[in-house]
Parts: sequence; C-alpha cells; structure tokens
Amino acid sequence: MKQKSSFIILGTALFVMGALAVLFVLKDSPVNSVKSNSEETTRDRLILGFSQIGSESAWRTRNTKSIFEAAEANDIQIIFNDAQQKQSNQLKAIRSFIVYQVDVIAFVPIVADGWDNVLQEAKEAGIPVIIVDRQINAPSSLYAGFLGENGFEEGCSAGKFLVEKCRDKDDEKISILELSGTVNSSVATGRAEGFRSIIKDDSRFSIIHSVDGDFLRSRGKEIMDNIIEENDGALFFKGDSIDVIYSHNDSMTLGLLDSLKEHFISPSSVIIISIDAEQKSIDALKEGKLNCVVECNPNLGPPLMKLVLDIAAGKKINPITYTEETVFTENDDFSLYTPRGY
Repeated sequence: MKQKSSFIILGTALFVMGALAVLFVLKDSPVNSVKSNSEETTRDRLILGFSQIGSESAWRTRNTKSIFEAAEANDIQIIFNDAQQKQSNQLKAIRSFIVYQVDVIAFVPIVADGWDNVLQEAKEAGIPVIIVDRQINAPSSLYAGFLGENGFEEGCSAGKFLVEKCRDKDDEKISILELSGTVNSSVATGRAEGFRSIIKDDSRFSIIHSVDGDFLRSRGKEIMDNIIEENDGALFFKGDSIDVIYSHNDSMTLGLLDSLKEHFISPSSVIIISIDAEQKSIDALKEGKLNCVVECNPNLGPPLMKLVLDIAAGKKINPITYTEETVFTENDDFSLYTPRGY
C-alpha cells in the first residue's frame, strides 16, 4: 500500500526503541493505550497511529473511547498518544508513527497551523493521514481526508436559535458575551464565524466581549467569576448588562454555571447557548439552566475505521466527511431524550 523509504528501517535497536516509545499495552482504560494484546502484535493486522489532544472533557473522553471501541470491532491495532494539549507532543508522536511504519495515521489537531512539514514526512513515507474532529490549514494534497463536525454550521445553529428566541424583542439592545474555544483551533473559528453570520444583519445583537476559555471548565468559571466580581455581583461588562452567553463548549458552560451558582445568580436571568451536548449540559437544559445545546457528535470511531479500511484497500476517500448533529432546545419534549453516554 505504501513505499518503504530506504531511510526508515527498523533494523537497529535505536529505531525500535524510538518507535516503541509510543506503544502501550491496553489495560483498563482506552486512554494512553494500544488496542492490542501482546500475542497479537503482528503486521497481519492494520495498525493505526492515533494522536488525541488530551482528555479535557467528558466529550473528549467519549471521543477517544469511541475510536478504541470501533478499532476493536474492526480488528485494527492502535498505537495511541495523548498529547496533553501540546502540539509539540503531537508532532513527536506523528514522527514516531512514521518510524514505526504504521499503515494509517489519524490525529486531532490542537491548532490549525504548523502541520505542513510533518505531513510531508508522512507522505514521503507513503503513510496516509486522516485529520479528525478539527480541521487544519495545510494543502489538501498532504492528507487523505477530514472527518468531524462542521463548526461553522454549529455556530449557525446557535445563532438561529438566538434569533428565534428574541423574535419578539423588537427594539431592545441584546448584549452577548462569547466564551470562545482554543485560539487558532478550527472549531473555535468555525463556531465564532457561523454564529456571527446569522446575527450580523440584526442591529439588536452586539457581542460586547469575546474571551478565550480554551474549552476548559476551569476557565469558564474563572471568566465568569472575574466579570461578576468586577461588577459587584451583577452580570455586566463595562457598563453593559449581559443578556446572552454563547459558549463554544459544554465544559466552559458548566464552569460558568458553577460561577453563577456561587454568586447566587439565577441562570434564567440570561439566555445561555452551549455546544457539545454532554449529559450534564442536557440535564442543565432540562432544569431550565440552559436554553439551547447544539450537538457535537463525539462518536467518530465507526466512520473513522471505515475510512481506515477504505484507505488500506486502496480506495480514495472523500476529502471531507461531516457527522450528523442535533440541536436541543428548551422547547423540546424532554421525554424523548435518551442517555447521552458521555
């Protein structure tokens, strides 16, 4: 399926040790593991090198677990790397996958830029690469395809809910606080641009503050704590009341809810829109603490393994594969909801 570059030969102990540095034995958890038992580690099985950005949320943990479950179901071995939110760790991992001569590489890019060189190295080694969850700024010729959510459409869904929610507020000024995801990540950019594309022509809406929360619950709480404490316990930003909070993910949303609770502020006093649809955010929606939750589907394992098998069979895959996603709102029949599983 791929050309063996003459400089990549596992004939020395040094290269073997370097390659096996990312090889772990799967035990109780799917994280930091290889999905293989020691007696089956042969090149008869397809080997997927997979680098995950970390485990910063229940969504991310479910995302990783889905990939391990699907690999098991398809008898695909995984060499796994947890990048711990560092791009440098991912670059090292991908180069280790190249040395090990895996059949396919897949990774969730922490940020959009800085991948050209390592992708060129994978291409020269004859190893196809699949970008998962977040998109990158690199020539499409350097990777086989992308699998994940459409961040722009998620942002559009959030904006459309807000416009409908406020349709009877004719002449009111509606001030919005945005909790943004990791700077320079494609998903944060898409969710911001999609949201703005919907509200931009409506003069009622104004984003009075947009702050990077890095998709972390702790940052969501910290941001809200600072705003409330600087305004003597009120939801204001530089003199403007905050009418809407648009949060790019559930972890930050749950953090801001923690802050509101500690400061004895009712979530019902503000419109709150979140993205991901973890179980805890759906529970908060049912309890009236949130108004809308846009789904970001973490269960990418099955479609990813299909792409891996197609590539291994010499088939060309679609350059972009988006997942199907739902919008949950305060107007839904909650009895129809099923457990999220994450």
